[in-house]
Amino acid sequence: MSTMTLTATPAQLRLRPARTTPATTPAPVRLTRRGRLVVLALGLLLVALVGVVLAGGSVATSESGPTPATEMITVGTGDTLWAIAAERAEAGDVREVIERIQRLNSLDGGLVVTGQRLVVPAG
Repeated sequence: MSTMTLTATPAQLRLRPARTTPATTPAPVRLTRRGRLVVLALGLLLVALVGVVLAGGSVATSESGPTPATEMITVGTGDTLWAIAAERAEAGDVREVIERIQRLNSLDGGLVVTGQRLVVPAG
């Protein structure tokens, strides 16, 4: 078996200057579909959190206010909600009294029937 040895002479070695790579600019950030969903979910969570924090400063209390004076009436033949409210309006707006009667009695509309019992503002 024979062996071979290779040696380089200084003349054969060439020193090349170090290759300089140009400074690369980072590629723009791209969000995948999943990434967009995560960003959306975080945004919605942040909005909900702000809503909860702001709702915590509510001015509502557990104490009830003064109870307005009311009386119970029975609707007669030919009576309308407008006529009943006009009797109790006291120079006020009849529509406001109608709305109050509707709230007191949980009425959906302005229809009343003969014999129906209504809670109305006293006066």
